[in-house]
Amino acid sequence: MKKRNKIIAIQGDPIQLINRKTDTTLLLALEAQRRSYKIYYYETKNLTFSNNKVYALSKEVEFNENKKKFYFIKNLKIVDLSKASFILMRQNPPFNMDYITATYLLEKISNKTQIINDPFAVRNIPEKLYSIDFLKLMPPTIFTKSIDEIEKFKNKYKKIVIKPTHGYGGKNICFIDKNSSKGKMTKYLNKHHHVMAQKFLPQIKNGDKRIFIINGVIKGAIKRIPKKGSIVSNIGQGGKAVKTTLTKNEYRIAKMVALNLKKKQIVFAGIDLISNYLTGDINITSPTGLKNFRDLTGVNLAVDFWNFLEKR
Repeated sequence: MKKRNKIIAIQGDPIQLINRKTDTTLLLALEAQRRSYKIYYYETKNLTFSNNKVYALSKEVEFNENKKKFYFIKNLKIVDLSKASFILMRQNPPFNMDYITATYLLEKISNKTQIINDPFAVRNIPEKLYSIDFLKLMPPTIFTKSIDEIEKFKNKYKKIVIKPTHGYGGKNICFIDKNSSKGKMTKYLNKHHHVMAQKFLPQIKNGDKRIFIINGVIKGAIKRIPKKGSIVSNIGQGGKAVKTTLTKNEYRIAKMVALNLKKKQIVFAGIDLISNYLTGDINITSPTGLKNFRDLTGVNLAVDFWNFLEKR
């Protein structure tokens, strides 16, 4: 095993926004901590490039998931990120210019430290848009900002859903049917610009499956059941996680995507299926669900995650 500095840096949203009960970032940090890594946590606003080095004003943090105040800030420090053994990019979308700028800065030190996921790959795989490569595995889908195209799509499939192309976490998903006004759709497009539109799958009432991928290997899955009256299964939107297994066809679909992501240098990803259809949500920026999986199965995939990284 390669000798490393026992330092990791986590690039994330404000630390107080981490959900102690469900957040994968916390689970990954806890396992790193168990392996005696020192953890520095920073936000993209604290990144600086100077003298050919990338620095971040960082919080040295200690985590404890069993306490209501689950993190303790030991001190603040300007960290030369090239000295970290690993950097985890864990902030949520939107995939905006701030996010893109961070990928360019981190790319400058990608030959000196392991960055998960690879910043070049993250910048060039814009999640929902990346699903264009897998349309044969998906329900009928278009990407557009044209109200006329949305109208034609709705008229053809009767019931559709539209999602912001760069959204996440089940936020701002809109159900459209014959009763939806053109004004409602126009207002949505004006707010979100390019959107993904898909034929509505009524099977969502039975839930979707979030599948976890580490270095091209299918590691497990959870089923997420929407709350009553909702078409959104994400845990953050009130969905309930339950144990599940994959059918042969679901595994086949997931493996096709997983191997493609591995070729693109994506180590950690989460993908979603509804009733044997890939939904187009290919999460590589901040995949979630590992904590739910551990709580349901007793299997901590953060162990697999770090085992793989430490052996690279």
